[in-house]
Amino acid sequence: MKYAFPDNFWWGSASSALQTEGAREGETTWDYWFAREPNRFHNGVGPQQTSTFYQNWKTDIQLLKQLNHNSFRTSISWARLIPDGIGEVNPEAVDFYNQVIDELNEQGITPFITLFHFDMPMAMQELGGWENRDVVDAYARYAQICFELFGDRVLHWFTFNEPIVPVEGGYLYDFHYPNVVDFRRAATVAYHTVLAHAKAVQAYRAGHYAGEIGIVLNLTPSYPRSQNPVDVKAAHIADLMFNRSFLDPVLRGEYPADLVALLKSYDQLPACKPEDGFLIAEGKIDLLGVNYYQPRRVKCRDSAVNPQAPFMPEWFFDNYEMPGRKMNPYRGWEIYEPGIYDILVNLRDNYGNPRCFISENGMGVENEQRFIENGQINDHYRIEFISEHLTWLHKGISEGCNCLGYHMWTFIDNWSWCNAYKNRYGFIQLDLETQQRTIKKSGEWFAATALNNSFEKE
Repeated sequence: MKYAFPDNFWWGSASSALQTEGAREGETTWDYWFAREPNRFHNGVGPQQTSTFYQNWKTDIQLLKQLNHNSFRTSISWARLIPDGIGEVNPEAVDFYNQVIDELNEQGITPFITLFHFDMPMAMQELGGWENRDVVDAYARYAQICFELFGDRVLHWFTFNEPIVPVEGGYLYDFHYPNVVDFRRAATVAYHTVLAHAKAVQAYRAGHYAGEIGIVLNLTPSYPRSQNPVDVKAAHIADLMFNRSFLDPVLRGEYPADLVALLKSYDQLPACKPEDGFLIAEGKIDLLGVNYYQPRRVKCRDSAVNPQAPFMPEWFFDNYEMPGRKMNPYRGWEIYEPGIYDILVNLRDNYGNPRCFISENGMGVENEQRFIENGQINDHYRIEFISEHLTWLHKGISEGCNCLGYHMWTFIDNWSWCNAYKNRYGFIQLDLETQQRTIKKSGEWFAATALNNSFEKE
């Protein structure tokens, strides 16, 4: 069967500055954390050891062209552009990003640019990071500088990538710096991130730029174990906390009333100002990026909560391991292709069918060298992963969902937060010793799919 996609569909991949560029003048939280706790990083490999995009951007863009990308998402490093987060702009960074943007456009590859992809400048974190409203203002200034410098050639902007992840990692579950476990502080970080997003949108609108602005959210559909009301309620609360806490403000301009009521009843609401509501309402976006990797399976709690325990989301639900689920054993994530369809249908039916695209979808696999055949990695599993997701994506589009493209994570094997190079995600194999790039079978398959704007499947 042939699956054809709409004209002008965006085919491409996604990456980030911190994971690809290499060392920078401005220190980030990742540099700071790695210098102090290298044991928290796989094989002690830190954020300096990347795929050297800062040196090899021109040849890498040629490879993007070879993969028939018509679009590519990466980010600007706040710490590279403004090393202390708030002071002077680094002219070398301006030159670098200008060259990258100009080369992408020249090669017919539309740049999609994210302003914040987990890379908080350490100078800003020392002020309290997203807990401090001064940092919100510093971010808004940084965003405005980016618009002024690059807004004539970048027509697709994204304020944040996966803003729930720094909340979870840094303030709930201790897998990002500053390694805090405190729900109230997490709620403040999430709230201030929404305010920062809205201020950036406000600045973009005020500048009357020619393009559009959005945000990239990692949406994890919350599926209840059963239709028993207690399981359904558990899944609803998980959805409120991990999806709708960002989805509703950016698409509806307000928070879900039942989330606000829930947090208020447990005295967990962040401090807000009277004018915040007007600001949040102005943060409604033009384009939503959807990162989809895995579903969230939820059941009601099997045991009572200790009333003396610190407040946490898990007061309201337990995770549920569905029997027979398909897994990526290297990442420990369930593979559930219909989830991509369910996300699109939810956006269509409950959020007015916003303009959106799949901004990340990917499969990390360990030790891919064992799949080398005739000098090339035959990652047939990745081709199957993509084609199955695209099949469900196609179904959503055929039923009226307003999805405009598909970007894979990622273009080239790159450094991945605490996992370093444990799992590889790229269309292109990276040899860490030589920095040699070799296209994998999945890269060839994707290039043909993008060229034909379609693929065939039995």
